[in-house]
Amino acid sequence: MIAAVFMLMASTAVGAWATELKPDADRYVTLITVTGAIGPATVQYVKDALLAADPQHVEAVILRLNTPGGLATSMREIIADVLASPVPVIGFVAPAGAHAASAGTYILYATHVAAMAPGTNLGAATPVQIGSPLTPGLREPEKDKEGSDKPPLGSGDAMTAKVTSDAVALIRSLADLRHRNADWAEQAVREAASLSSLAALDKGVIDLIATSPEDLLARLNGREVEVMGERRRLATKDLTIRSEEPGWLIRLLGVITNPNVAFILMIVGVYGLIFEFSNPGAVAPGVIGAICLVLGLYALNMLPVDYTGLALMLLGLAFLVAEAFNPTVVLGTGGLVAFLLGALMLIDTDAPEFQLSWTVVGGAMLASFGLLSLTLGYVWRTRHQPIRTGAPAMVGQTAEVLDWSGQEGHVLAFGERWQAQAPQALMPGEQVQITGIEGLMLEVRRMPELAVSLGGHS
Repeated sequence: MIAAVFMLMASTAVGAWATELKPDADRYVTLITVTGAIGPATVQYVKDALLAADPQHVEAVILRLNTPGGLATSMREIIADVLASPVPVIGFVAPAGAHAASAGTYILYATHVAAMAPGTNLGAATPVQIGSPLTPGLREPEKDKEGSDKPPLGSGDAMTAKVTSDAVALIRSLADLRHRNADWAEQAVREAASLSSLAALDKGVIDLIATSPEDLLARLNGREVEVMGERRRLATKDLTIRSEEPGWLIRLLGVITNPNVAFILMIVGVYGLIFEFSNPGAVAPGVIGAICLVLGLYALNMLPVDYTGLALMLLGLAFLVAEAFNPTVVLGTGGLVAFLLGALMLIDTDAPEFQLSWTVVGGAMLASFGLLSLTLGYVWRTRHQPIRTGAPAMVGQTAEVLDWSGQEGHVLAFGERWQAQAPQALMPGEQVQITGIEGLMLEVRRMPELAVSLGGHS
């Protein structure tokens, strides 16, 4: 009898547990795929997907990562969205061969459950500053007599220490929140340490290894996670996976927030407006230029821009335009120098994926120099050509006498009727040469060959 009661209680408990884990028919899992550098477009994509994940229907969100890193500001925004999500976010480095380096490591640490596929890796989360002629690269830390790192001495090293300490504090706080290996996380920041999937599981950096999203859901079933301070048991077995694809606006944002694309849009926009202002009524250059300029400015607004660099670029373009209208060597040279310095300073970030390409900058400079050379050549040739418009262009041209009385009459010149005067009497229908113009009165004379023949005949 007692055994029967225990069996009944056990079966009831198992049934209740099975019922609890049995997924509802209308529940599913959302899959977000982040590939490539993390930037403003990635932030908007993840934010929109998490906002669209209704806790009443979405059991969990899988954030599939394959990224070399990206902008620190974008990374922090994604981490904030993950931490504030009412739906569990499962970080998954996949497929095989993928990696979650730099910013990807921080994001993986922020997720409620961290998973990796076999053959993947993570780590190398050290903030890196790219050296340039204006900003020297970071030096390797010197060693003291005991072999430990010396404290940074220079101003650049002091800034590096600040950035590194801030990054360490962030990733350790995420590790403490998710109960993961905080010491290795600090190594990933300070020493650029990396781990394979198996090593990461062994060190407690991730929670599990799965071969695919379906395998991941099977392994997640029954796991407890803490979401916004509440414990929740996942029921993910046999749930449908729905991929959340980025919309056209996010895809467009992903294209134009590439610094090289934004740079080209700015150049095209400025030159389009310059052409429109110099040739009013062309319309097409002005429309295209305005659209490109607005898109370029919007993209730069989303990127970490050094406004001193932007100002130098615009100043350089202004000098080049001034050189076209007022040819001098000084304005053109100063414009090219200002443009180059501004391009070097334009993007204020340490992420290699968001640095301006020297090829693009050099191409823009060559195009500007070529346009400047063509303009100067055209101006030089124009100055040495005879005047083709206005009153001075009429001098030396021929006209036909319409009527004449004494020393005045009317002539037909350039399809128009003009008053004219001459030192001698002329005959209607006679061809004359224009020698000058005063107000609306033409000064004419007989054609030189006709005057010579008349003089010889007399």
